[in-house]
Amino acid sequence: MPRQRQPMQARPGRILILVENLPSPFDRRVWQEATTLHANGYEVSIICPTGKGYEKTYEVIEGVHIYRYDLLLEAKGAIGYLMEYSLALFHTFRLTWKVHFERGFDVIHACNPPDLFFLIGAFFKLFMHKRFLFDHHDINPELYEAKFGRRDLFYKLMLFLERWTFKTADVSIATNESYRRIAIERGGMAPDKVHVVRSGPQLDRLRLLPPKDELKRGRKYLVGYVGVMGAQEGINYLLQAAHYIIKEMARSDVHFGLVGGGTSLDEMRKMAVDLGIADFVTFTGRVPDRELIEMLNTADVCVNSDVANEMNEKSTMNKIMEYMALGKPIVQFDLLEGRVSAQEASLYAKKNDPVDMALKIVELLDDPARRVWMGEFGRNRVINELEWQYEVPKLLAAYDEIFESRNLMTSAELTK
Repeated sequence: MPRQRQPMQARPGRILILVENLPSPFDRRVWQEATTLHANGYEVSIICPTGKGYEKTYEVIEGVHIYRYDLLLEAKGAIGYLMEYSLALFHTFRLTWKVHFERGFDVIHACNPPDLFFLIGAFFKLFMHKRFLFDHHDINPELYEAKFGRRDLFYKLMLFLERWTFKTADVSIATNESYRRIAIERGGMAPDKVHVVRSGPQLDRLRLLPPKDELKRGRKYLVGYVGVMGAQEGINYLLQAAHYIIKEMARSDVHFGLVGGGTSLDEMRKMAVDLGIADFVTFTGRVPDRELIEMLNTADVCVNSDVANEMNEKSTMNKIMEYMALGKPIVQFDLLEGRVSAQEASLYAKKNDPVDMALKIVELLDDPARRVWMGEFGRNRVINELEWQYEVPKLLAAYDEIFESRNLMTSAELTK
């Protein structure tokens, strides 16, 4: 199917995007949405935290106005997250007023986590007649359970905040069908108000490049991973799989390249040392796109070690799409949305079983013809079905609906 460029359309409207967990433009989904909306005639502003390489408190990039605040706290426990999110809510509310007076906005587009931005949305709906769109990135009750392993008072609070976020939203965006069902069944939203907009990769960013052999550290094979180094990402399982390959299977020809930062990075580095495999594992930390893409282009097999739990079972992982976009065969645990995305581009290990993951990795490393076939299947699936260009009309449809409802509301007020 030939690639089609979305036509520029005049869609007058001003949008304010709120995001807490990553700075823009580093958060790729948020940046794709922002630049797409700008390219289709909207005025777009973003409020987000600062981060490494994104220290300016205000700048304009590709026509998008970015307002940032310093969030000098990286939470680890439940109380820590409460403090972090409270500070973020304060700074976001403060900057929302700043954007209101400097540029104005018609719609607040809130990305979670946390599920607290409905408070800002509700305030501006009630007193300023703005509209509120909820962009559902994470299912926070399940995320809390995945991080802390319990369903306590905080878990019930997560359910309460999620419910009120959906009640406040005029329109919501879900990243997959599992999230759409949650919006309808748990959030009580009308089905026609929930739009599925997947996080499709952009092939002009994920370019095919020649491998960099030095990343293999003198070994024949490279196993690649990109993502957050957190508890629910299962890096401990990946390191246990690496240990089994190197120590139990006596494979000294495999190196592991792990790209990404997070709260568990130092702990995982120490674990690699304790397992006696540190010389076989490169932890890059958070790096620029170029280095990430070079690592993935060099990898022979890519892995997704996300823990099998309710959160990951229902979530679509960006890393899977990126692996497929670069034509890489994948090994991951057998999760619902992981299968929906990758299909035959992946082998599926038993849930939370590092030995089976190790065996699946070696199975692919020792079968170059199968690796090529799986990689081509995944890349063709992205080109023909999953690339961001196919999600653009869905995003614009959500905005057509929210602006139509806003115009109807305005017309009704004028006739009173």
